[in-house]
Amino acid sequence: MDSERVAALREMLRHTPWWAQARTLAAVVRRTPGPGHLLLVGTPRVEPWHLAAHLDDEAQASGQSQLSPQLVRWRPPVGAPAHLSISMTRLESATRGETVFVIAPDDAPDPLLERVDGARRVGATVLSLDAGDERLAGLAHERMTVTSSGLAIPEALATALEPVQEEDRGVPRDVLAGLHLPASFDLAQHFVSAAAGHDPGDRTGWRSRLAGLLTTISGPGPQHGSTRRRGRL
Repeated sequence: MDSERVAALREMLRHTPWWAQARTLAAVVRRTPGPGHLLLVGTPRVEPWHLAAHLDDEAQASGQSQLSPQLVRWRPPVGAPAHLSISMTRLESATRGETVFVIAPDDAPDPLLERVDGARRVGATVLSLDAGDERLAGLAHERMTVTSSGLAIPEALATALEPVQEEDRGVPRDVLAGLHLPASFDLAQHFVSAAAGHDPGDRTGWRSRLAGLLTTISGPGPQHGSTRRRGRL
C-alpha cells in the first residue's frame, strides 16, 4: 500500500464505531489496579490466547504492567506452567477492583455466567467482547459486540483502496468488505489491545496503533520513498 492509501485507511478506521468501543473497553482495562488483576476468560470452545498475547505485548511496550492478563482456563493441562494453569476457580476468588474480561465468540454457558455474576457481586468490573450474547451483556459494565456482518467498511474507503492498475498493490475490496467471524472477531481484539496500549494523553499515538492494524489487515506494504516519507505512515 502506498502512503496515500495507508493514510486513508487509518483515518477511516479511526472514525469507525469499533475504535470508539475499543477505547471505552481499553480505558477500563487501564484502570485495573496492577498486574495479576486483569482476568481474561473465554468460552469452553475458544480460549482468548490471541488477545492475551497482544495485551501482554502492549504491557511491555507501554510500561503499563496492569495490562498483562491472567489467562483463566477451563481445563488447564496437568503439568502446565503456573501462568498457564489458572483455572476457573480464579473467577470465584475475584475481588473488588479486579477486571474480568470475557471473550465470547459463542454464547457463554451457564457455569461461566454464574462465575462472572459472582465476581460482579463482590465488586469486580466485568467487560465483554461478544458476538451478541444478551445474557452476558446483562452482566457487563462495558461491552463491545461483533456481529456476523463484521466491521462495516465505508464504500468510499473500499473505492479508495481498489488497485488503480494491475501492478498496483492496493488492498482489493473483498479483503476488507468480506470480514466475517472469526476474522472480524480477531480484528476487534486487535482494536482493543491497540487502544489499551495507547496513551490517551498522546494526540498522535493512535496513528502508530492503527498503523499496526493495517499490517494485520493487509500485510506489510513495500518500502518506497525516502525515510521521511515512510515516517509519515
